[in-house]
Amino acid sequence: MFDVQCWMFAAVMKFVWRILEFIVGGIFIYAGVIKALDPVRFANDIDNYKILPWAISVRLAFYLPWLEIFCGLALVLRILYRGGLSILSALIGIFIVATIAAKIRGLDITCGCFGHASKNWSFSAHLALDLVLLVATIVLFFSHRSLSRAGKT
Repeated sequence: MFDVQCWMFAAVMKFVWRILEFIVGGIFIYAGVIKALDPVRFANDIDNYKILPWAISVRLAFYLPWLEIFCGLALVLRILYRGGLSILSALIGIFIVATIAAKIRGLDITCGCFGHASKNWSFSAHLALDLVLLVATIVLFFSHRSLSRAGKT
């Protein structure tokens, strides 16, 4: 009886993690596609942070959306999974630091994360979403490691 309950719990948790992978991966695929469709606007959004020179902002505007798309696909397709999660966690962490730094410097910016849809979001809404995504990527990374170990025993 105990073995059946453990197996059922493990199956339910695997399903929950898979749904979370689809949600997080889908968010990054969507955000990447929105930015890839309008790289000039995204370059302006990056430049609004006043951290990087314009030339680097333009290069990032053409590169970062595709990185987000590929990392999102890595989660959904479970190909290069840990690498995708690691990159997405780093991107979110960098973005959180850049957003807080911009706010401290008094810059009134929109992140450009989701194109026009996120233009009217408040700073706290952006920060909350980013923190939730960061926690989700970290939880997925460590849950995947524990599931991998459980499968090897």
